[in-house]
Amino acid sequence: MHTRFISTAAAACALLSGCLAGLAIAQDWGDTPYVQTPMNVVERMQEIAKIGPNDFVVDLGSGDGRMVVTAAKKHGARGFGVDLDRRLVALANKNAAKAGVSSRAKFYERDLYATDISEATVLSIYLLPEVNLMARPKLLSTLKPGTRIVSHDYGMGNWKPDYQEELAAPGKTVGIGQRSKILFWVVPGHAAGHWLWRMTPNGKPVDVDLVLQQNFQVLEGKLSSAGRSASIEKGKLAGDNIEFAATLDGTRYEFSGRIINNAIEGKARVTAGGSTRELPWSATRVEIWDARHASLTKEQSVKELQ
Repeated sequence: MHTRFISTAAAACALLSGCLAGLAIAQDWGDTPYVQTPMNVVERMQEIAKIGPNDFVVDLGSGDGRMVVTAAKKHGARGFGVDLDRRLVALANKNAAKAGVSSRAKFYERDLYATDISEATVLSIYLLPEVNLMARPKLLSTLKPGTRIVSHDYGMGNWKPDYQEELAAPGKTVGIGQRSKILFWVVPGHAAGHWLWRMTPNGKPVDVDLVLQQNFQVLEGKLSSAGRSASIEKGKLAGDNIEFAATLDGTRYEFSGRIINNAIEGKARVTAGGSTRELPWSATRVEIWDARHASLTKEQSVKELQ
């Protein structure tokens, strides 16, 4: 993959269409030459992302095209890559034709910020940390919940990966010890707000109230019923799938379900007195709140590096 999106402060300003002009954080990000991702890393990234024939893969910084070409040839996926180097774009399209997948793997000379990524079910990146952070608001606002993002080497600041691993990268020309990191995220849905439901954990209906705050895929909040309340534990999102738990008056509740607009459909595991039961769970959102990360701008995101 190709990481040459920013080479100087002037280039950065051009890339971002002036978005960072005048900021105190503007600086020379340093030259970022084209660096190939070793093929074993490409293949492992695609295994982690579970790419299949129904996927549409978008590669930001596509270099010689190996990520999208491999996804098309090995996994039957479709997709495209973008890069600023027209010679690499030409090489990538040539490699797609050589692999017999040119109808499913295409490459364009294009700025990543001018690229429509909304069709992606998998997005791959090998970009510098600063660029990841500047791109993060676009990824979160444009990609559908459940879209998988896989990155070579670099993270996204306070948006911690859902999974990461390190592996040998024979032939890698940058870094220390020919090692690579792979980081993986699932774009979270929107769970923040005030939720209500009724359930019958002990044969008698009770009303339950939940307030949820969200920062990326992490959920915090309070569960209340019959005048008592408890903080939720292990709250998280994976796309539109939601999970959390709470202990109220000695009873353990474990909720899991899927958010559909302003409703949740799922199940609740209720443990009390040494026995566990599973109940259907349906909740309705009566107030919608913004996730905390939604208000972060590119400029605020980049400050996470400081």
